[in-house]
Amino acid sequence: MAEVEYRGENYEEQHVHTVYEQIASHFSSTRYKPWPIIERFLKELPAGSVGLDIGCGNGKYLAVNPSIFLVGSDRSHNLAEIAAQHQPHSVVVADILDLPHQPHCFDFAISIAVVHHLSTPERRVQAIRSIVESLKPGGKALVYVWALEQESSRRGWSEQDTQDVMVPWVMRGSKKDHGDRHEANGGHSHSSDKTFHRYYHLYRKGELEQDVHAADGCVIDAGYEKDNWWAIAEPTQR
Repeated sequence: MAEVEYRGENYEEQHVHTVYEQIASHFSSTRYKPWPIIERFLKELPAGSVGLDIGCGNGKYLAVNPSIFLVGSDRSHNLAEIAAQHQPHSVVVADILDLPHQPHCFDFAISIAVVHHLSTPERRVQAIRSIVESLKPGGKALVYVWALEQESSRRGWSEQDTQDVMVPWVMRGSKKDHGDRHEANGGHSHSSDKTFHRYYHLYRKGELEQDVHAADGCVIDAGYEKDNWWAIAEPTQR
């Protein structure tokens, strides 16, 4: 895979946002089961808590805890439309770098598999800062990013691999397989299949915590789950 030569807003528009608009319904049908740590984070929040799901995708986390209220946002109009079906929660179309909410207003935030789509170090730190700045003093944010260290997964990435990659998403083109979809890293495809490529920055161990600190956040817990690094952060006390 050739190294990405130019990254930034225009690059993400082509290799992230446009792709998700095209694959939204297929992508949504593969995202339905909450991950354990995220589910626990949401269920342990006090009743009445109000928070953000930044980059909510199809909204699968919006209804995990009926005792809290979530405002979801996603850059994809099509995914936001799907997520909006999770009433009574609100969903808006918004970029993580330009959220429409007042800062310092929310009890919590989650951002799952979003920050790794930002294509420069500065933009990734800016994205995390946007998450942290949404929180009230004492509020907590849970952030997930894809890990570079995935040697046991079908993708097989390891510490020796490049961190900036294009990941294929294959949609089956034949009538028999219509609606089938999968993420692939090699393998066989038919001539009628359609393949889309999404940009990812794969995080090394400790890199997410470094970005949180650079974004004026404080890491209070961190770990690894399902080929992802995660961190729980709160605003730095000033």
